[in-house]
Amino acid sequence: MNRLTDQIMTYAQGLPEGEPIAAKSLLHLGKRAAVDQALSRLAGRGKLIRAGRGVYLRPVEGRFGVRTPSVERAVGALAKQRGEVIVSTGAAAANTLGLTTQVPVRSVFLTSGRSRTMTLGKQVVELRHAPRWQLTLADRQAGEAVRALAWLGPEKADMALETLKRKLPTSAFEDLVAAAPQLPTWLAQSVSKAAHG
Repeated sequence: MNRLTDQIMTYAQGLPEGEPIAAKSLLHLGKRAAVDQALSRLAGRGKLIRAGRGVYLRPVEGRFGVRTPSVERAVGALAKQRGEVIVSTGAAAANTLGLTTQVPVRSVFLTSGRSRTMTLGKQVVELRHAPRWQLTLADRQAGEAVRALAWLGPEKADMALETLKRKLPTSAFEDLVAAAPQLPTWLAQSVSKAAHG
């Protein structure tokens, strides 16, 4: 079993920060049950962090000691590994775009996958399943605008869109307008009004 844990650690050390490690990606090293046991043992010894069911991360060693990987890197790597879209929530997007001064206290992300939590050291990251339209233009500024507007709701959307029209680069606002057919009616109407009003 020592050889297997050593092989897993060698594999883990070759990965970038926050890259998730799952038993399925280690089946070339041994049988599934043995790999699961080795991962669990490594997590128990503090060599790996158990981030969620079947997902492990390598702690990052820096000049101030050992820390957990950054939430953004871990979430980004998980999205890549699982083939999911994972984006910031509407509250975080609204803050980034300057539409609110509220700063989200908890780490919450929207996902195309199932809702679940991921633990990074003492921090719990919540992944919430979201409707497809909220994940539109996922990694673009226009996508952040969609999520911010969804979070603000119909009452505040028109005013927020006037601000976004001034603040966003023209290409990002055009992307938002082009995405209108994918949005709920109330939001598509507000976007259309802002574009042509």
